[in-house]
Amino acid sequence: MEQLVSHARGQAVLSLDIGGTKLAVGVVTSDGVVHGLLIEPTRSWEGPDAVIRRLFDLGHRSVAAAGLDRPIAAVGISCGGPLDSATGVLISPPHLPGWLDIPLGPMTTDEFGVPAYLENDATAAALGEHRFGAARGLNSMIYLTISTGVGGGAVIDGRLHRGAAGNGGELGHVMVRPGGRLCSCGRRGCLEAYVSGTNIAARAVEGLAAAPSSSLHKADPLTAADVAAAARAGDAFAREIWAETTDVLGQAVTDLVNVFEPELVVLGGGVTRSGALLLDPVAEAVARDAMPPAAKAARVVLAGLGDVVCVVGAGVVALDALEVKHA
Repeated sequence: MEQLVSHARGQAVLSLDIGGTKLAVGVVTSDGVVHGLLIEPTRSWEGPDAVIRRLFDLGHRSVAAAGLDRPIAAVGISCGGPLDSATGVLISPPHLPGWLDIPLGPMTTDEFGVPAYLENDATAAALGEHRFGAARGLNSMIYLTISTGVGGGAVIDGRLHRGAAGNGGELGHVMVRPGGRLCSCGRRGCLEAYVSGTNIAARAVEGLAAAPSSSLHKADPLTAADVAAAARAGDAFAREIWAETTDVLGQAVTDLVNVFEPELVVLGGGVTRSGALLLDPVAEAVARDAMPPAAKAARVVLAGLGDVVCVVGAGVVALDALEVKHA
């Protein structure tokens, strides 16, 4: 995949990342560096028109803040699916209620006057980590983003896996507890329903009545970060919630390792700010339970690009699309 960068050297693209919690924008150059990074809350309850207007305004401000000596050549957009990357349409992302069949790609082209390329956020993040992050130079890797929701992406034999309709890699919707918690996708028992930041907090709220001495009663609103901090501080109830989280995630990652046999599993997203508290038990589960021999060699690490992984990933999507266009 490195060969795709050759003709795009010197190019700059605008990256727009639309998350359930935050909007992140920046100008990405062909060396993977983000310039003019800006982040604001999504406030998805305002509806698509208001959020997209703010997103575009952020984009214009980011281009100005980047201060580069060349105009942007394209826009890359990362967002949770389902979506149609070929037409640039957001179909019905669960983390953005009410966003149905939004032609975001064409709208972005109209706004900025350059080609726009829409990609699933976790798929874009996998590409970013493979090109410029923790999996740079490797032949195969799995990426999981653990944030408002849970998404995933994979690079197999050096190629990004997109699936037949462009929405492959929905690893957050593998079944971990049949008949369990209701997921945003409508099924019960998905990985996302247990380990996303939203559902870590929800599970804690649901169990607090039976834990009157927990320090989490002081958190309002209660977040996954609160659960992680309380667990680290020794709160027994928080530790139970966190142990279930890492146990479920460890089982799921082990299954993915057994299926794909990657060289590396990369964990990203807001929940991974908990660091070793999340990473260590998941890595231990994979080392203990993955099938030998090759699967045992799979390493589990945190994303090398940190909080800008989707911004970089969307930028790489746009840079690669420009390369193909001008090949």
